[in-house]
Amino acid sequence: MRRRLDIALGLVHRPRVLFLDEPTTGLDPEARVAMWSEVSRLAEAESLTILLTTHYLEEADQLADRLAIVSRGKVVVDGTPAELKAGLRGDAVHIELENGAVSAAEGVLAGVGAQPEQVLDGRTIVSRVENGGRALPGIISALESAGIPVASVSLSRPSLDDVYLHFTGRDFASEDRGG
Repeated sequence: MRRRLDIALGLVHRPRVLFLDEPTTGLDPEARVAMWSEVSRLAEAESLTILLTTHYLEEADQLADRLAIVSRGKVVVDGTPAELKAGLRGDAVHIELENGAVSAAEGVLAGVGAQPEQVLDGRTIVSRVENGGRALPGIISALESAGIPVASVSLSRPSLDDVYLHFTGRDFASEDRGG
């Protein structure tokens, strides 16, 4: 309710531009969706320009006509969400290794055309490949043949999280720690 009150107070004077700084931080999923709906309605009904800062990239993807990713005080990339996602070629393959042999796995992945981009939690490698559905069986086979057991694999189209990681090389957790 406090977040809604903050927005209502910002609208009292019928501004043409409304600045929202992390408006859904701390909200449960249901309240977050309701807030997204209300912000979208306001923007359309009131012909209101909304400048939104958020760490929730799914929120930016849903709400923004244009966005800019800022890293260390500088805009590193900007455009529409669709343009930014389309700018990343290929699909993201997340491979969790049973034994955490990340460096050996990175070499195997590079050998089959999967470009490792990020290592998460010391045992999950995120790689980018063209036509992930077709490439996946070869990737798993190559890792298994090299004696690197795979615990799990997931495949996804580029997201704004992928765009962020690609252009900054860092994740939100390290940003929050000041890293």
